[in-house]
Amino acid sequence: MRKRENFFVFLVLIMSFVCLGAQAESGGVAPGTHFSKVTVNTKAPLFTLTDTKNKVIKLSDFKGKYVVLEWFNFGCPFVKKHYESGNMQKLQKDYTGKGVVWLSICSSAPGKQGHESAAEYNRDFAEKNAAPTAILIDTEGKVGHLYDAKTTPAMYVINPEGILVYAGAIDDTPGTDASEIATAKNYVAAALDESMAGKPVTTPETKSYGCSVKY
Repeated sequence: MRKRENFFVFLVLIMSFVCLGAQAESGGVAPGTHFSKVTVNTKAPLFTLTDTKNKVIKLSDFKGKYVVLEWFNFGCPFVKKHYESGNMQKLQKDYTGKGVVWLSICSSAPGKQGHESAAEYNRDFAEKNAAPTAILIDTEGKVGHLYDAKTTPAMYVINPEGILVYAGAIDDTPGTDASEIATAKNYVAAALDESMAGKPVTTPETKSYGCSVKY
């Protein structure tokens, strides 16, 4: 009986290793998998997504560059605050102008607030005069879960070595009033400026605020 139990344990272990190897090779995770937390100052998890122009985008494609990940949902008043004021667009333009890759990601599931077709996302970003490098569709929520994105907006900064140097809120003022932006401390800008100047990031992690991601 014990030999039989040991045989089944062995099979389970083998299958687990096979599954882990397949996930690592794909650079992503299985749909529905949830990792408790990404860790700043460690390697940012790799992923692959298709953008709104039907181009396959891999995080590994941007090795050697700074990358910003921005979770958005245009139905969320906190996201509206930063887009209707032009704050998010200014950040996008300022830093992509300095060679930073800016990836805007929506993890809203079909039928949930924020979920749109690729054409609708392209229209919305054009109307808002936004300037991300790419708009990524994460319908299954696999990358959102991988990065433990809880709110929109949620922001992440990755350095050229692939290290996550910032994760959290866009700024220190968790409200929906656009007038607050002028006096808020922008954590994303600070993280990029400090890291690009060769300095350690003063505030590498904060609690993001906004609407829940609509997985």
